[in-house]
Amino acid sequence: MKIAVLDDFQDCVKSLACFAKIQKHDVLVLNRHVSDPVELSGLLKGVQALVLIRERTYVGEALLSRLPDLKVIAQTGKIGRHLDMAACQARGIAVFETEGTAVATAEFTLLMILASLRNLVSEVTNMNAGIWQRTLGRQLHGRTLGILGLGRIGEQVAQSGQTLGARILVWGREGSQQKARERGWAVASSREAFFAQSDVLCILVRLSPQTQGLVTAHDLALMKPDAILINTARAELIEPDALVTALRLGRPGFAAVDVYEQEPVMANRHPLQDLPNCLCSPHLGFVERDNYENYLGQAFDHINRFCDNATR
Repeated sequence: MKIAVLDDFQDCVKSLACFAKIQKHDVLVLNRHVSDPVELSGLLKGVQALVLIRERTYVGEALLSRLPDLKVIAQTGKIGRHLDMAACQARGIAVFETEGTAVATAEFTLLMILASLRNLVSEVTNMNAGIWQRTLGRQLHGRTLGILGLGRIGEQVAQSGQTLGARILVWGREGSQQKARERGWAVASSREAFFAQSDVLCILVRLSPQTQGLVTAHDLALMKPDAILINTARAELIEPDALVTALRLGRPGFAAVDVYEQEPVMANRHPLQDLPNCLCSPHLGFVERDNYENYLGQAFDHINRFCDNATR
C-alpha cells in the first residue's frame, strides 16, 4: 500500500521506533506544509492511505476529489473540523482516530505558566544582548491558578499547580465543576468571578461548535492587569481579535499562546507576535517524542489492520 504522512515538520517520523510498523509499505513523508489542494494532490498521486499529524492540513472535497486511490485516513488525535467526514463517507474512505495521554500538553502548559511568571524568554533574550537581570519574576505558590475546562489536560495542570502550592480555581460545565469539588478544588462563584480572581488562567477546553468564541472580550476585560492568560488549547476558543485588543489595553497583562487560527504561522506574522506582553510558541504542546510514538504507532496499526482486512 502507498502511504503518505503529511506535515512532518521536524523530519522525525522515520526516526521513530513505530515507523518500523509500516516500513514494508511504500511510504512518502512530506516535511513541507502544502495547503493548496491541487499542489498537494499532485504530490499524493497514487496514495491509498493518509496519515494526518493532528489538524495541520485541511482535508476536504477539493483534495479528496483529486485522490481517487485513497482508501483510508488515520488521524492522530481526535477527528476535528479539518477533516470533511461527509466527503470521506461519500467516497467510502475509512477514517480512524487515535487516543492521546494529555501528558505532553499538560507539561507544556506548566512550562508556559512558569516561563511567563519568571519572564524567562525576555531575560534570556536580554542576556544574549549583554543585559543582566531586568525583571522581577513571580512564583506560582500562593497564587490562584484558574482552570477553564477540567478535562484530562486541565486536571493534570491543576494537580501540578496544586503540588507547587497554587490555589486551584475551576470554571466550566457542570461536569468540570463536579470533578473539581470531588478533588477538593474551588469552583468560582460565577464566570465573572473566575476571570476576575485568577492570577494565571489556563484555557483548556476542547474546541467544538458550542465552545467556539467561548472566551469573550468582556471576560478578558475582567482580568487583573498583572494576570497571565495561557492558551494551549485552540485559538478559536477566544472571540476573534479579542486577545490582541485585551493585551493592548492591559487586561490581562500578559499572555502565553501556543495555538493560532491559521497554522503554520510563517511568512505572515500573527498580530500577537508584535506585542511585547505576549509569548508565542509554534504549537508545541503535543510535539514530544513519546507522544508521537503513541499517536503515530496507533495510526500505523490502524492502517495495517485495514490492509489485513482488505486482503482477506
